Amino acid sequence: MLELKNISVAARGESEREVEVISDVSLTLEEKKIYVVTGPNGGGKTSLAKAIMGIYPVSEGAVYLDGEDITRKTITERANMGIGYAFQMPTRFKGLHVRDFLAIAARDNDERRLYSLLVEVGLCAQDYIDRELNASFSGGELKRVEIASILARDLRVALFDEPEAGIDLWSFQKLTEAFRQLNETRNTTIVIISHQERILRMADEVILIAAGKITDITSPDKILGEIDFTNPECVCPNCLDKR
Repeated sequence: MLELKNISVAARGESEREVEVISDVSLTLEEKKIYVVTGPNGGGKTSLAKAIMGIYPVSEGAVYLDGEDITRKTITERANMGIGYAFQMPTRFKGLHVRDFLAIAARDNDERRLYSLLVEVGLCAQDYIDRELNASFSGGELKRVEIASILARDLRVALFDEPEAGIDLWSFQKLTEAFRQLNETRNTTIVIISHQERILRMADEVILIAAGKITDITSPDKILGEIDFTNPECVCPNCLDKR
């Protein structure tokens, strides 16, 4: 459904020189499956997701959605084709209220649906629906609203960059339930960047990335059996950071 063929991605480093952050990656992602992308920090996980969304241009190779070459399509064009991205650090929108933000995403003003979206990500709808998306929101609150906006859309591919970061345990439980419901009720391909054990266990397949390359595609049981969660300093492909 989504296919990457020998893609490479280059980004500018601190010295302003381009550095290859993804190198010759090929990958096929099927619809109605959950993929969790994991690996050491700086290994290329977020860069891969941003290449799928079109935030980072592909320097080599091609990206296909349902057989159509989308390599040169813009972020907006990909969004209109059904690709969505929830950032690790979401943007604040001064002057825009949660109600309007979700209504734009859902293309629906039905208040019951908008309330339901907030509940799915662990927020009290009555407390948040009329709040402005400004500096009064914590990073965790903002992230949950952004994830609600992703859930509001009928997506072909949904990309989530460390969705568990900055949220409490109860909200995290609601979030995993939302992922399961999305998987059960839609034909969406779900791609989650995470080190979190419970999210890894949700995966149909775990994609391990290190040094800009896919080093393994495996099952949750296999990868969890190899991780040394007692060693938070380890950054090797088979010994992930404890999160």
